[in-house]
Amino acid sequence: MAEKESLAKIAFIGGSGLYEIDGIENVVEKDIDTPFGKPSDKIVTGVINGISCAFLPRHGRGHVLLPSEINQRANMYALKSIGVEQIVAFTACGSLKEKVKPKDFVIPDQIFDRTKNRPNTFFGEGIVAHVGMARPFCDEIREIIHQSVYELGIEHHFGGTYVCIDGPQFSTKAESEVNRQQGFSIVGMTAVPEAKLAREAEMCYANISLVTDFDVWKEGEEVTNDAVVAAVAANISNSRRVIKDLAAKLSQRQAKCSCCDSLKSAVMTAPEKLLISPTYKKLALFLDKYFNK
Repeated sequence: MAEKESLAKIAFIGGSGLYEIDGIENVVEKDIDTPFGKPSDKIVTGVINGISCAFLPRHGRGHVLLPSEINQRANMYALKSIGVEQIVAFTACGSLKEKVKPKDFVIPDQIFDRTKNRPNTFFGEGIVAHVGMARPFCDEIREIIHQSVYELGIEHHFGGTYVCIDGPQFSTKAESEVNRQQGFSIVGMTAVPEAKLAREAEMCYANISLVTDFDVWKEGEEVTNDAVVAAVAANISNSRRVIKDLAAKLSQRQAKCSCCDSLKSAVMTAPEKLLISPTYKKLALFLDKYFNK
């Protein structure tokens, strides 16, 4: 396991098509081991316009991991271990609403989890914790993203529910219609358990969803790989502009949210049981601030 280092407090997670950051300098690639295995790829740290940042391609460079193959626990643990405090995650998604069009950006405020059997917590095996997820994304970072995309003139939607499915197949028409009837805005495959694990790791986390298609509900515009690839290319150009702008804005942020102490009252295990648990060692990165003073 890598020792904790203060390499970068801001991290960007790239989704489909976003495998590297343009203009990053002083690049160092970190090959990190965690108690939960290896992350998706080496974490790249460097400087963007004078701001230290980290970058992790969620699917691995070259897009080699299915959504359900991504080791999300290792990804979040590795970012926490190098001192990351703020995360902006980019994801490709399909639209479930007429007004949300391909190439638009969505800054969701809610998640609905339709995934199955994905490891979605760091806890268990002798240590129990229940973090709050009523507001699954950091609203302070969401506001900063909103300001950024507005100033850059990018078509976007502030708010909406991201329904997460396992994939890797696209939705059936029946599934797409049910998701629309539920009032969801977009459908994707990767925001869960990423958002839940970021909260457990006490990192501020927000999502920028890049719309590639109308899922399969809209007649004549059903999702295809070709359509997705074309939309991704357009979205990536805007994503890189946003990253450069957000690096500067996030570096000036003074956090007042509750993300950074979400474990303060979440751990249910009695201290005398917790500290002798074999599991404590692999969770010390999160728990030492409260239980090993």
